[in-house]
Amino acid sequence: MHDIQTTDESGESNVEVPRAEQQQTADPGSAAPVGPTARDNEVSVTKLRLVGALLVLLKLGPVLILLVLVLVMSSLSPVFATSQNLGNVLSQSAVIAILAIGQLLVILTRGIDLSVGSTLALSSVVGATVFGSTGGGALTVAAMLGTGAAVGLVNGVVYVYGKLPHPFIITLATLSIARGLALGISDGQPIRNMPGIVTDIGGGSATWIASWLPNSAFLVALVAIMVSVFLSRVVWGRWIYAVGGNPEGARSLGIPRSAVLVSVYVCSGVLAGVAAIVTSGRLNAGSPTFGDLAELDAIAAVVIGGASFLGGRGFVSHALIGALMIGVIRNGMNLLNIEAYLQLIVIGVVIVLAVESDVVRGRLENRFRVMKGAAA
Repeated sequence: MHDIQTTDESGESNVEVPRAEQQQTADPGSAAPVGPTARDNEVSVTKLRLVGALLVLLKLGPVLILLVLVLVMSSLSPVFATSQNLGNVLSQSAVIAILAIGQLLVILTRGIDLSVGSTLALSSVVGATVFGSTGGGALTVAAMLGTGAAVGLVNGVVYVYGKLPHPFIITLATLSIARGLALGISDGQPIRNMPGIVTDIGGGSATWIASWLPNSAFLVALVAIMVSVFLSRVVWGRWIYAVGGNPEGARSLGIPRSAVLVSVYVCSGVLAGVAAIVTSGRLNAGSPTFGDLAELDAIAAVVIGGASFLGGRGFVSHALIGALMIGVIRNGMNLLNIEAYLQLIVIGVVIVLAVESDVVRGRLENRFRVMKGAAA
């Protein structure tokens, strides 16, 4: 390249700098931006890992809180960690756990079942009445399960085919109806004596393993395994998640939404009957006062376990953790002679924290997806 010559007014010749050199001199900082891009990528990967770690921590939140509660209660009360008391915790948590599993199925479909406590009471009274009349253990168990299924069927059919705007309405009604029927059948009094099969399930212990281990814990484990397999391995179980997670999408795919909704309320009622067997067996009676406010404990356990009221998200194992958490709080605070009203306050605070952590987790999940897509 030749230099460009110019002549000024005095006639002297000047040599101009080549254009490439002019550009380099005029803008010495215009080098290729390699450094900033690599740095931005590194920061994005770091943020992605941080958000992912926070998500894992939030998902493990209920487990970590339960472990902290156990450690705190063990340090405050020497009785808490004894095998006998741990058996009491499992026995006391069994009813909440069974009801929570049934409540989970309903909440997965964006619903709620307020009638489970009253259904438990009615099932126990019907079972005690049948046993008093027939003396048959199998017939008593069938009557208790059938009563629960009948109430659940009424809830599901009226909600779905009655075109109600929300299941809150019908389950609130059956809460009152079932409790009233239980009071009427029993004349407002407990009905003593239950068959051996019921008392063994609800009040017996697995002496062949450990005398402190209640049989009801094995029943809870059996129910949890069956429902977990149903939700994860059976097509109908996957439909439950689909109906709750995306109702319109489920309808467009041809999923029988009405039948699925009815089925979850029937399952919730049957599990309320199972909880009645545990309660009646432990106390060897059927009573119209059984299960008072048990529906709130069941809902609390599901919410603490991280299930979403928006449907489509929740796991059986997390509901069990929520039930155990409530059982540990109540048992530990009883051992510490703490007033009952404070127990309610503590459980309420735990519910608020669980719901808020679920909100934070949802936001982080959305941000994680966006960041992951941008990084890709």
